[in-house]
Amino acid sequence: MKKTVLMVAMAAASTFSATNTLAEETSPHSFSSNVGIFSQYVFRGITYSDERPALQGGFDYAHDNGLYAGIWGSTLEEDDNSGNSLEVDFYGGYYHQLTDDIGIDVGLLQFYYPDHKKYNGENIDTTEAYLAATWKWFTAKYSRTLTDWGGVNNKSAGIDGYANGDTKGTEYIELNFAYQLPWEVNLNLHVGHLDVKNYSDFNYTDYMIGLSKDLTIGQSEGWTVGINYTDTDADKDWWTGVDGDNRGDNQFIGYISRSF
Repeated sequence: MKKTVLMVAMAAASTFSATNTLAEETSPHSFSSNVGIFSQYVFRGITYSDERPALQGGFDYAHDNGLYAGIWGSTLEEDDNSGNSLEVDFYGGYYHQLTDDIGIDVGLLQFYYPDHKKYNGENIDTTEAYLAATWKWFTAKYSRTLTDWGGVNNKSAGIDGYANGDTKGTEYIELNFAYQLPWEVNLNLHVGHLDVKNYSDFNYTDYMIGLSKDLTIGQSEGWTVGINYTDTDADKDWWTGVDGDNRGDNQFIGYISRSF
């Protein structure tokens, strides 16, 4: 009798465990997070941390119907960013895999600065819409601002005698390549071009080559170490940092990050 009860209990436990496992495997929701230390914060070829280390991290949610949303943040160098010491980005969109090799992505990205420090009296928070298409190792992406780009408009630029209008409709076009080399080393290549509406002196093209490798440290998985090299043709007269250097000069960025 005891043997029968034990077998029934074991079967019930097995069924419960299998049901729970199946429920977890078939959940339409997925969550992830990441945190990393970078030797500096470089975005689209421009340093935003004055070549100083930056702490970065974020949280992401995705549904199996293709909808996703997330938040990401980085420390900044205040004097190069209108007195702001932190950038927080909110984003959301829709991703759809058309075939095994082709995917599309459309969404919105909000650049937000919690310190609320302004550029010549204008809010530098910026909203972008983007559209991307992926084919195998290549991703082409087009981004367009729905607000003024970094607070640049007649009011803010007019203080410096350079009032050409607003910057809504500023565009950034990029092409990215991601491929895994031998020894599970990841190669990333990037080229992009910024076209600031009505203020072409800010325009530039940027380039990046990066290598990274996923690691297991101790019993912990999800670690990545890497190094990126970036360069631009940004005009120093328009992209000068507080130290007088060109913020778009060539840079090496080393980092270590972990995803959860």
